[in-house]
Amino acid sequence: MKVGIDMGAAAGGAAAKLDLEELLATRLLVQGNSGSGKSHLLRRLLEQSAPWVQQCVIDPEGDFVTLADKFGHQVVDAQRTEDELTRIAGRVRQHRVSVVLNLEGLDVEQQMRAAAAFLGGMFDADRDYWYPVLVVVDEAQLFAPAAAGDVADEARKISLGAMTNLMCRGRKRGLAGVIATQRLAKLAKNVAAEASNFLMGRTFLDIDMARAADLLGMDRRQAEMFRDLARGNFVALGPALSRRPLPITIGAVETSARSTSPKLTPLPDAPEDARDLIFTPGPEEARPPVRRPAAPPPIPTADLLAQLTRPKLAPLEPAPQPVFPVIDEAEREAGIETVLREIIDDADAAFRSDAVLYQDFLVRCRIRRVPGEPLALPAFRRRLAVARAGVDEKSADGEAWSTALSLSEALPDDLQGVFLLLARTATNGEPCPSDALLARTYGSHSPRRARRLLAYFEERGLLVIRTDFHGKRILAFPDLGCETAPGDPDAPDDGLARAAAE
Repeated sequence: MKVGIDMGAAAGGAAAKLDLEELLATRLLVQGNSGSGKSHLLRRLLEQSAPWVQQCVIDPEGDFVTLADKFGHQVVDAQRTEDELTRIAGRVRQHRVSVVLNLEGLDVEQQMRAAAAFLGGMFDADRDYWYPVLVVVDEAQLFAPAAAGDVADEARKISLGAMTNLMCRGRKRGLAGVIATQRLAKLAKNVAAEASNFLMGRTFLDIDMARAADLLGMDRRQAEMFRDLARGNFVALGPALSRRPLPITIGAVETSARSTSPKLTPLPDAPEDARDLIFTPGPEEARPPVRRPAAPPPIPTADLLAQLTRPKLAPLEPAPQPVFPVIDEAEREAGIETVLREIIDDADAAFRSDAVLYQDFLVRCRIRRVPGEPLALPAFRRRLAVARAGVDEKSADGEAWSTALSLSEALPDDLQGVFLLLARTATNGEPCPSDALLARTYGSHSPRRARRLLAYFEERGLLVIRTDFHGKRILAFPDLGCETAPGDPDAPDDGLARAAAE
């Protein structure tokens, strides 16, 4: 049965229809900055589809609990144990009841655990209860973050796993994910990539505009249009919406959120006793009297005598001296860093294999008497790749550099140094490196190979390449939230030229 949901007006005044049956099979991603109308869009979708399909709303701010009065949704307060939430989710699927999971009042980590437990209960329901359910997750970047944040790593993994199951494996279980986020760059890629329908609203950051344009199949020069979208206006694309990018305006809703946008209201007349009202504490603010801790009970005389007559303990024997000298880790690290810097400063080192450089590293460590066991070959390759990036201490302490190191671990050993060099350039806002410099970092004289490396990184979703109006290249890193300054890709390699001159 085909059901067309009226989402509002499309270009030319025609009705913007959303095929509900197709949406259940292909999922939906909504993106827009704060104030672009995402919650209004989700509310319109929920209201229009409420008579046709069971719904589950993961609500971090408690905005959608008002659906209960008009459409009969049951509000599930998330201030319960995880086992309770899992069992409630199983009964929700069994009895086909539309619910709103209200996460208001919980901190971020508690919200992630509660949402993961509830989604897990719906995902693990018996096969007999795999009826279609529209699962709407507002502020999805909280539950499927692209990078580690301030929450515990265990909570992040549990929440990300539940969101991945919803978007990747939920279709066969009847779960259709509808996720909304303020920034695509903050949303895990494996979660966002499973959506086939998109509604892109107003956004201002270049990285998010570029990703939105890529998802919609638009030219990157057209990405500027996302800055001009008014509140409640979105660009739709997908089998359930439109085969071509279609601007639509979301229609009106029947219910309203408990929280509203700030409105200017006139200030009241200043009272004459304003100073007393501010600096005089009210009766409810009266502090209770400070109670002194009670004195400890007296020790019985028998216990005191027993303590005095207790034999003294024998003096401890001195700790045995270590057979081998204790290694100063700070001295060892300083020695390794010095040797790595000597190798990198050698202009010919860029064109030598890792095995040859490793042998040179071992010899230099013996010459400098670096204490401790030498680095193994895999550890040497990793340290050499980080050293080639040339990151300074200020950048090394930033969150972006930690994310770059995590992303580089999934790359082959010979590509890690090139990627970290590009990431360091972007985090510092420096000009994009030339093809010649990238080729030397990779150990090649071919600029064409450097361009193939950039294309490989872009295919993996690690960076986005664009060119400004002056023909200079800019590399944007969605996961790091930064980009390089414009740089000439055909510029010569100054380091190689200086080495040749010497």
